[in-house]
Amino acid sequence: MPRSSKTSPQEYPRIKEPASESGCLDVSKLTPHSRKINRERLKELIESAITKANKKSSREILSVPSDASKKDMERIYIDKGKELFRYFKRYCGDPASTAHQILGRHYREVGSEQFRNRTLQKERMNSGWRYQFLAIGCAEESGRFERISDIGAAEGDFNAVIAFSDKKQEPLSLYVSVKNRSNTMGGQDWPKAILALETVAVNDKNRTGPYCCVFGITMERGSRYIKREQRTGKAHSNNTEIWLSDFFWPFFSNSSYEEIMIAVLEVLMESAKRDKLSIEVEIPDGLLESFGEQCRKAGLVDADGKFNDPHALVRFFCQ
Repeated sequence: MPRSSKTSPQEYPRIKEPASESGCLDVSKLTPHSRKINRERLKELIESAITKANKKSSREILSVPSDASKKDMERIYIDKGKELFRYFKRYCGDPASTAHQILGRHYREVGSEQFRNRTLQKERMNSGWRYQFLAIGCAEESGRFERISDIGAAEGDFNAVIAFSDKKQEPLSLYVSVKNRSNTMGGQDWPKAILALETVAVNDKNRTGPYCCVFGITMERGSRYIKREQRTGKAHSNNTEIWLSDFFWPFFSNSSYEEIMIAVLEVLMESAKRDKLSIEVEIPDGLLESFGEQCRKAGLVDADGKFNDPHALVRFFCQ
């Protein structure tokens, strides 16, 4: 498979100034927005996006039905404790450092910390889905685009087809992957992600005109740029751009980043349910005891429930 930097530049108008955006798509040549989504309709789109995101990925680790019996709750706590133990192993970034940090600490203390970490992770995943669905909803509602569709691939989120003001030109296909922030991926992951998204565009048999790949960053201020190799300054792909929130939201919704966030806040404020901070969530004893039992079975803690063997921890994380 060719490197993304070797892909032929697509034939669409590009800008020269400002220098920071040199080579990027000249959006002034595209069909402009003809209207602004009214406030009430925008809030309906936000409510729909929140509902869809919650179905994809709940913000909560622990959800106990209101009619659950004591036995049901005990079963749930045991299962969630096992899940937390698997998370503890899977998301260990540095086996040596982690083993050193938790040496001598009680499993309840470590389990509580892992619970908070996983809660934050799930909140970020849920937000990612929320703003992906919202971007799609706004693009569909705006009337600016000829077609909006789900790419149906892990590498991308949606495809938007937009016409040029010059009707002689074939419409442009945008392949959009939505991220919360640019640091969602490490530096070494960007070339792979860029190549994967562009491969989807290249292999799309339904596309007729040129394409442009976009990584939309929904919650990071700034305009846009083309990702380049740090050592050589060469673009990973001349057809792939990073669109930060100040460019991304106006393009797809005709609303500013701040307007979108204020509208989301209003919807959340009007909701009967208020999300708790991760530090406010009460962690059931049964869940922590289940986590501790898994630690004991793995031979990671002593009779007092404390992590006592750093070498055993490293072997555990590295298995």
